[in-house]
Amino acid sequence: MKNKHVERSRVTRERLLTHARALFADRGYAAVGTEEIVRAAGVTRGALYHQFKDKAALFEAVVETVEGETTAAIAARAADAPDQLQALRAGGRAFLAICADPKVERILMLDAPAVLGSERWREIRNEHGLGLVTAVLEAGMQAGVIAPQPVTALAHLLLGALHEGALLVVRAADADATRADVEAVIDRLLDGLAA
Repeated sequence: MKNKHVERSRVTRERLLTHARALFADRGYAAVGTEEIVRAAGVTRGALYHQFKDKAALFEAVVETVEGETTAAIAARAADAPDQLQALRAGGRAFLAICADPKVERILMLDAPAVLGSERWREIRNEHGLGLVTAVLEAGMQAGVIAPQPVTALAHLLLGALHEGALLVVRAADADATRADVEAVIDRLLDGLAA
């Protein structure tokens, strides 16, 4: 009986996350009400509040999911690089491309900092992307590809530069040209890390 309840709860949570994510991505957090979410998910309002404290908590769970998927996709694209410096380059380009997806852009770049606050948004970004960047930097320094330097500070600065670059692209009148400019600058920054 307990396993049935656990499974039902898991399915309800997944339905809420899936439908809320689609609605938030299409219209934005502010334009979507909880009644619309529960109707789309085919669950009751009570089920929503059993799983999540409120709409903001549901949105935070959506942001966590999207960040996790983004980090996994970046890691997969960077995995084939011949060395760690090229992995950082491939990962940076992958990040900018993923953030250009209007659904990711809306959730991660536009609504997340506004809804969650900049500090919580930053915490979530760091929980997902910072470990990946730090690991690649450490491996690159150990392999002699990247010049030795303070890894933590460097990882934070690189991640911050990528996020600011993505925000610049999102807000640009000519996103393609701006993305090319951001990629060129990131390439030059990464070239400066070479041992």
